[in-house]
Amino acid sequence: MNRTEEFQELRPLLFSIAYRILGSVSEAEDAVQETWLRFETSPTEVRSPKAFLSAAVTRISIDVLRSARVRREAYVGPWFPEPLLADPYEDPERSAELADSLSMAALLLLERLSPLERAVFVLREVFDFGFPEVAAAVGRSEPACRQLATRARRHMAEGRPRFEADRRERDELAARFFEALHEGDVAALQDLLAADVSLVGDGGGKAPQLARAVAGAQNVARLLAAVFPVLARVQVTCETHEVNGQPGAVFRDRDGKTLQTFSLDILDGRVHTIRLVLNPEKLAHLGPVADAWTLSEELKQARREHD
Repeated sequence: MNRTEEFQELRPLLFSIAYRILGSVSEAEDAVQETWLRFETSPTEVRSPKAFLSAAVTRISIDVLRSARVRREAYVGPWFPEPLLADPYEDPERSAELADSLSMAALLLLERLSPLERAVFVLREVFDFGFPEVAAAVGRSEPACRQLATRARRHMAEGRPRFEADRRERDELAARFFEALHEGDVAALQDLLAADVSLVGDGGGKAPQLARAVAGAQNVARLLAAVFPVLARVQVTCETHEVNGQPGAVFRDRDGKTLQTFSLDILDGRVHTIRLVLNPEKLAHLGPVADAWTLSEELKQARREHD
C-alpha cells in the first residue's frame, strides 16, 4: 500500500480524533489536511502509519485548540461545537460508545480540560490507545500521560449526569417530542421536558438568537409550540437527524438552505437541554446556509398577519 492509500484508510480515524479535540468540523478538516502534508513529505520511512498520523493530527489539533481558546473567550453568547450529522469513523461494534463521545454535552465537558488533558482523554478513553502511543502522540512521558488521564477522567466524571438514557428509549422519546412539536401540542411537549429544562442558542452574534436561555418546562413548551407553526408558514422544514450522535433535527428554509440545527439531551426519561446552533459559520459544512436575518423579518411579518 502506498502512502496515499494508507492515509485514505486512516483518514476517518484522524478526523474523529481532531473533531473531538477541537469541536470544529472545519478546523478538524484543516488539521487532517496538514497531517497529510507532513506524511506525504516525510523523508524517513514510516513504520507505523497509524502511529505517525495519529501523533501528527493530535499535535496539530493541540496547537490549533490553544489559539482557538483565545477566540472562544471573546465569543458572543454561548459557544457550542460545530454540529456533526454523521461521524465518518465507522466501527459498528463501538458505534454507541463513539456516538456518546460526540454528543454536544460530552464535547462541552471536554472544554473544561486543558488541551493536553483533552488530547490524552480522547486518545485513551475514546479510541483506546495504549499509554506508549498516547505519550508519543502528545510528546510527554507515560507517567505524565497517566496523570493527565486521571485528571481528565475526574473532571469528566464530575460533570456527567447520574442517569444515562437507554438508546431505544431515548429515540422513542425523541420521536414523541418531534410529533408534539409538529402538532404544536403544549401539554404533550411539557410532559416530555424535565422541570428544569433549558433551551439555549448559539448564534455567535451572526444570526438572530435568544437574548438568554429559556428555562423551565412550561416556558420552553409554550415557546416551541408558538414558534413552530410560524416557521411552517414561511416554509421552514424540520428534518429529524442524529446531531452529534444524539436525537436532533436540521431546519431548512424554502430553498433547502440550512437555518439551524437542533439537538436534544435526553436523560432519565426527559429532555433536559435543547441546543440550537444558528451561527452560519458553524453550519457551512452542511451545505448552503439560509439568510437568518431575512427569515427573521419574514417570521415577524407572519406573526403579525396571524395575530
